[in-house]
Amino acid sequence: MRIYLGFDDTDDKDAPIGTGRLVRNFVYGLDSDYQLIGVIRHQLPKLSEIPFTSNNSSACAIIDVNPDMSLEHIKKLAIEHIEAHCAPGSDPGLCIARESEVGDEIVEFAKIVTGKQVTQKDAMKAAHSVELFGLGGTNDGIIGATAAIGLTKFGWCGRFIEYGKLRDLSTPLHVQDLNNVGIEVVSTDRDPLVPLPQDLIQNAIWIRPSLWAGKPILQVMHIEQGIWEPAHGKRKKNHSFKPQPVSPSTTAPYSAG
Repeated sequence: MRIYLGFDDTDDKDAPIGTGRLVRNFVYGLDSDYQLIGVIRHQLPKLSEIPFTSNNSSACAIIDVNPDMSLEHIKKLAIEHIEAHCAPGSDPGLCIARESEVGDEIVEFAKIVTGKQVTQKDAMKAAHSVELFGLGGTNDGIIGATAAIGLTKFGWCGRFIEYGKLRDLSTPLHVQDLNNVGIEVVSTDRDPLVPLPQDLIQNAIWIRPSLWAGKPILQVMHIEQGIWEPAHGKRKKNHSFKPQPVSPSTTAPYSAG
């Protein structure tokens, strides 16, 4: 059975780690009952009316478990991890669902979140069939947490920040090396060629495949015959001021679903 755990708004402008790192640290600590498939970072809009700390992203962990296993234990672990490691000024949210429970309503909500401001009420309505938790501050993180599982189920956006042996890949790197760990390589050129197994991928220091058609896909650009380069590189972190609302919707943890 495959499950999704969506996390959002666990940091503030002074936090040493962002939500993506917090989620990665969480999955690293899981025991063998939980098989990690990957962690996906999802971009949310950078609009003036939406407070955010750096790049306004949420994250979804994809994990396989025994079909008979209860979600109570991993829910407890995730909540404890957030409460122990989230920043004091954050507004964390957590959304947990079996993949089969993430229906069209959540997916459509998640798409809308990437284009405009929505409310906690909208998130709770979309997530009525799954488990959703606000864990501090204004609890605004429930919006991005719900969006994270919906966008993951949608399968056509986001990028993998963890996937199998992704971070253990060494250079020089060839297309076949990525294929061997389950990552497909696709050209983004206007007149694309097909990256062949023996082709070299140069400057492959930062490999973060996109989520396309529900699979990890590395986008590359053609440099010369038999040589490619990742189409996207790492950007510098740029914190933005996160205003504190005068009247938060709630100041105590709550759950919905």
